[in-house]
Amino acid sequence: MAASDDNEKGAPRSAPFLIPLWAGLAGAAGVGLSAAAAHKVDSPALSVAATILTLHATAALAIFAVAARSARPTVWSAAALLMLFAASLFSGEIAFYTFTDNASFQFLAPIGGTGLIASWLLVAVAGLVSRVR
Repeated sequence: MAASDDNEKGAPRSAPFLIPLWAGLAGAAGVGLSAAAAHKVDSPALSVAATILTLHATAALAIFAVAARSARPTVWSAAALLMLFAASLFSGEIAFYTFTDNASFQFLAPIGGTGLIASWLLVAVAGLVSRVR
C-alpha cells in the first residue's frame, strides 16, 4: 500500500534516500577538494574537479526535487543518479591523480565527463517526456 501511495505522489520508486545522500556526500567532498586546492595543493585541475562535484551535487538535488513532482519520476531520478555517478568518476579520478601522482585510472575522467554530458541530455529528455503536476 505504501508503494502505491509513494507512486501516486510522484516520488521516485527506487531508494529515494540514495540521491540526497549521495548528493550530500558529493557536495561535502567538493567543498573539501576546494579547500585542499586553495590551501594545500596548487592545482587548477583539482579546483575544476571540486567545482564539477559541488555543482553537479546541487543539480542532482534539484533534479530529485523535480522528480518528486513529476508524473514520470524514474527518468528524472535516472538523470540525477547518472549525474552523481559521472561527477564522482570525473572528480574522483582527478583528485586521486593529484594526491597520488598515479595515472592508473586516467581513463575514468573522460568516461565521467561523457557521463555528465549524457546526464544533462537525459535531463532534456525527461523534460520532453514528462509533465510536472
